Amino acid sequence: MTGDDADSTVDSTADGSADNAGDSAAAASIRPARGDDADAVRRLLDAAMLSVPDDLADRVAAGDALVAVDADTAGETDDPAVIGALVLADSHIDAIAVRKRRRADGVGTALVAAAAERTDGSLTATFRPGVRPFYESLGFEIEAREGRLFGTFADAEDDAADTDASE
Repeated sequence: MTGDDADSTVDSTADGSADNAGDSAAAASIRPARGDDADAVRRLLDAAMLSVPDDLADRVAAGDALVAVDADTAGETDDPAVIGALVLADSHIDAIAVRKRRRADGVGTALVAAAAERTDGSLTATFRPGVRPFYESLGFEIEAREGRLFGTFADAEDDAADTDASE
């Protein structure tokens, strides 16, 4: 996917306001996508009018995709509702989408936090100005690059190491 696709994906996640991070634990359970989740991830990206990576099934199999499942159905059924998905390309958010009715429930925030825990170093994203408040609320450092916005989210462990080194 190109940077444009990633931007569109992020646009579909944020509605101009930041997710409510305080509700993220209650809103969804985050886990690596399984092979049987690939269709649900594909449907989420399609519904958000985003390009679906040609290698989506491979990324799911490699553990490079996370899903948010409805916390209310997570333990009650073998097939809980997938309400959000995040696809990584190394440590870069390649795609992120949340069902429209679940935006502002903390689902996007929880997906990004889980992705940050899984990456070595900093998590990055390229996005449009309209979703800047979402990324700022998560603590991304943002800069303009070639007419686009690029955000870097430093891992909490990296921040702690930097603090220890400066003392």
